[in-house]
Amino acid sequence: MVSGQPVGRPQGGLGAAGGQPANLGDILERVLDKGLVIAGDIQINLLDIELLTIKLRLVIASLETAREVGINWWESDPWLTGDNGKLQEENRQLRARVAALEAAPETIEAGEEDDERE
Repeated sequence: MVSGQPVGRPQGGLGAAGGQPANLGDILERVLDKGLVIAGDIQINLLDIELLTIKLRLVIASLETAREVGINWWESDPWLTGDNGKLQEENRQLRARVAALEAAPETIEAGEEDDERE
């Protein structure tokens, strides 16, 4: 031991509070507790003409932290909540309407042929 510190233990640096080295679990806990935002834009230009722009936004946080800042899209997403019964019913109704509309021109054409015969 040198000056009260065990030999081989790092002092300062990237360690956690108290001089202890931070492990991956500690770092992950801090990131999830506080949240982390990574943002970036990628632009592809050719002769000063913008061909493509990609905007990247990545948020890493725990569910509790995300709720605190107003991010809760997963609570209302029907694919994640399993509440897609409404979507299935709406899809069924739309298919029935499309089938009725597709059948309507046939009945109109049949009526026009009857008029021409007379």
